[in-house]
Amino acid sequence: MAALWRGRNASSKLLNMIRPYTSKAFSNRSASTAATDVADRQPYSMVLAANDMKVGTIIRNMDGKLSLQGGMMNDAVLLDMNSQIGSCMPLSAMRIGTMIHNIEMRPGQGGKLVRSAGTSAKILKEPTSRYVLVKMPSGCKKLIDTRCKATIGQVSNPGHGAKELRKAGHSRWLGRRPTVRGVAMNPVDHPHGGGEGRSKSSGSHGHCSRTPWGKPTKSGYKTGPLKRRK
Repeated sequence: MAALWRGRNASSKLLNMIRPYTSKAFSNRSASTAATDVADRQPYSMVLAANDMKVGTIIRNMDGKLSLQGGMMNDAVLLDMNSQIGSCMPLSAMRIGTMIHNIEMRPGQGGKLVRSAGTSAKILKEPTSRYVLVKMPSGCKKLIDTRCKATIGQVSNPGHGAKELRKAGHSRWLGRRPTVRGVAMNPVDHPHGGGEGRSKSSGSHGHCSRTPWGKPTKSGYKTGPLKRRK
């Protein structure tokens, strides 16, 4: 099945019979994936499925600006691509207010930002200069090169974050092992261990919360590089 799936001459009818989750690279993703082909002449590829995408939806991948024979910009086609969910194009070809995901950080690098299930970013300013202002799902604003590509729409499976675990075993199915509290350990195992009752200071007053290796976790203690990365 896998050999037929990757074949260059496989038909679209065969693609509908093969589920996209057979790929190991996408088997553990929280968001859904979709398989695409280009006029039955190119090998199939996996993409992040956008929300509200349906079977048979046509998505386009634009490398540069669309042009007509006279070198003029085809605004009608560009406007149509902006209204289609799942189409991929440079940020310079998008409009203000467009919801996007799977954003590149550098041109040609591939999607790095906003790839989790149910997430989306928003273009805050018209991309007329070299950089465009994008609002991330966290609320922070980021300047991104307009040559970087992104996909229109929201990532599929928006209800992933609201899913509740049914029992303790459900957490183990997801690969999460139990976490032991520091105050329940002995002094040799953790800085919070020992003492009478739940005492994080271990008999020494004035000690704040610490990691298992003794580094403070609060009170403004710097744990990362002092110079902020851009």
